Amino acid sequence: MRHALLAAAVLAGMAPPVDATPAPAFPQEARPQLSVFDYQRAESRLRERVENWVFGDVGSYRWLPDGRFGYRVRKVGEDEAAYLAYQVADPGSGSLVVVDELPAGGPRFETTPEMAVSPSGERAVFIRDHDLWLREMATGAEKRLTTDGVEDFGYGTNNAGWIRSPRPVVKWSPDSRRLATFRHDARGVGYMTLTSTKVGHPEVDRWRYPLPEDSVIFRIHRIVIDLDAPEGRGVVPLAMAPDQHRTTCSDHVACGGEFGDVEWSTDGARLAFVSSSRDHKTAVVRMADTRTGEVRDLFAETEETFVHSIGWRYLSSSHEILWYSQRDGWGHLYLYDSESGELKRQVTSGDWTTLEIESVDEERREVWFTAGGREPGDPYFRYLYRTSLDGGEPLLLTPDSADHVVSIRPDHAYFFDKSSTPVSTPTSVLRDRDGEATVELSSAYVRRQQGGVWTLPHPFKVKARDGTTDLHGLMFLPFAFDSTRSYPVINYVYPGPQSGSVGSRSFRAAHRDLQALAELGFAVVALDAMGTPGRSKEFHDFYYGNMGDNGIPDQIAGIRQLAARHRWLDLDRVGIYGHSGGGFAAAAAILRHPDFYQVAVSQAGNHDNRNYEDDWGEKWQGLLEVYEDGSTNYDNQANQLAASNLQGKLLLAHGTLDTNVPHSNTMLVVDALIAANKDFDLLLLPNRGHGFGNEPYMMRRRWDYFVTHLLGADPPEGYEIGKWENPVG
Repeated sequence: MRHALLAAAVLAGMAPPVDATPAPAFPQEARPQLSVFDYQRAESRLRERVENWVFGDVGSYRWLPDGRFGYRVRKVGEDEAAYLAYQVADPGSGSLVVVDELPAGGPRFETTPEMAVSPSGERAVFIRDHDLWLREMATGAEKRLTTDGVEDFGYGTNNAGWIRSPRPVVKWSPDSRRLATFRHDARGVGYMTLTSTKVGHPEVDRWRYPLPEDSVIFRIHRIVIDLDAPEGRGVVPLAMAPDQHRTTCSDHVACGGEFGDVEWSTDGARLAFVSSSRDHKTAVVRMADTRTGEVRDLFAETEETFVHSIGWRYLSSSHEILWYSQRDGWGHLYLYDSESGELKRQVTSGDWTTLEIESVDEERREVWFTAGGREPGDPYFRYLYRTSLDGGEPLLLTPDSADHVVSIRPDHAYFFDKSSTPVSTPTSVLRDRDGEATVELSSAYVRRQQGGVWTLPHPFKVKARDGTTDLHGLMFLPFAFDSTRSYPVINYVYPGPQSGSVGSRSFRAAHRDLQALAELGFAVVALDAMGTPGRSKEFHDFYYGNMGDNGIPDQIAGIRQLAARHRWLDLDRVGIYGHSGGGFAAAAAILRHPDFYQVAVSQAGNHDNRNYEDDWGEKWQGLLEVYEDGSTNYDNQANQLAASNLQGKLLLAHGTLDTNVPHSNTMLVVDALIAANKDFDLLLLPNRGHGFGNEPYMMRRRWDYFVTHLLGADPPEGYEIGKWENPVG
């Protein structure tokens, strides 16, 4: 089946019309009626349905303390029933053993989501009444670590405005004896307010939520806590002014679930960290003495647009910092002296970009990293390399032309490698440190259910609006594709700038509902435009300061090129949809390019980033500037200012309890559309948060909207996604 999938990928953008009845070509004078069967066929392509057709894929996995590799794989038994097999592989001997469950990976203790657990697993910290507390997990004994926390000035507070959590933001020292954290200063920051929908008095949610226009935003007062000091006496404030609530790795101080841009020395005596400016243009690397709180500056990174990072490492044993920078136009690694702050050397170089620092082998002085664009083919494929910190060419460890997901054994003797593409199922192996396969773990395959069918996306390459830059994407076509028909186009969009429309190039059983939409009679296009990451700095910077661009001119240029290749793409019927940043982009597309897009579904859009949390707009648009005539540098991204351009059909949708993108963003556009006397459709979902986009009701309304206004057909009445049982062909 894997070879069949690979072979299908080379077809000229069309799926074979087998085992299904092609939908009829609709005469212009008649308005067709889609049936319940049509919607069932579409629903059968959703992830909840098709992920059960994929067998042999490695699921959860981990390296065990004895050096073996434990993992879970979904198989088919003799009775055709699927079951989960837990297996253990020895990379040295090549042996595989099936076990009832994965062997324990270390001590386990009862914790709650509100706790931040230490590396040893024996301690945890949590917030109580704005102070930090320590719990010894074996005994349950508790100790108060801070004593003066108050509302709006508490310790470890996990509030970025757009996200809140009771779990404290901390960074544990390797020996589990110290914490790096902060006192979160929200005093003077403006409020966001939402109200529930209910019979009687609504419940009010009111919390601190800074905006780009605010002179006062969240600040963090950095501290270190010695957990073994007497109660209330272990706090060491760092001798510096409070930092802005910023990191290089996220629009939050929490990255990957812990305090971001913070690295401990092995002995816990020193703390390396980054202070980022409010506008993200400058990042200063600093070193603190964790006993005295003394802080010294080491070096700074400055960009005209924004400092972007994939992470960095403090190598305390050799007194070095491995730093990521895009200063030469590509994302690469640089080695600094952590005592003097002097640059020692550039570790990687070339017209390609480092994507992730996977591991550093300090004893061998090697860094293991993933990168894209160094090998021929799709520049978004991730490959694993290792190279010396002292110079030399990287060694490619994953030779297959595919996207690679890896996990490196702590001693760097072996690594797990799962390779796949959007059109080929995963193959999982264990490799030695030189990339040689030692154990073949599993090859996934698609086992179609009774009456079921499988359809692959179609990778494509087009030129950007400049006619020079290569762009990559995926196109989704109906299983019963008929080249004699004409297909309306739906453009699925997520503009970035922190990610793109396509996402990972690894194999997925379903890409949202894109194949489902295709089954209703559309060609669906997802394209990564300029302004998204993973390529050069220039590529990523493309529409900095003009977020209203959203990469839409690249989407249009790409779709036009696809239509020139494929006569069955109908450029007179083009729609677009997206959620969150994609909702912002979808509305911008139909308002700013009404000559190209006829229908748009815009969900949870941040339509004016002056009305969204401060960090997002300030990183990608810049600090707010108000000019003498009252206009601002944010006007070019405000969708409500383009409302009078609406010509096509627009559905705006938002959840009324969206704490990420408050629904006032959509109401700004609604107000402007009313003022411009424009017809539009509005769907407010009561008591929904930000994640309503794939709820069955919202999905069905989205399908109906495109079927009605783009396909020119009538959807089946009252169809409810998730209410039928039998799969269909």
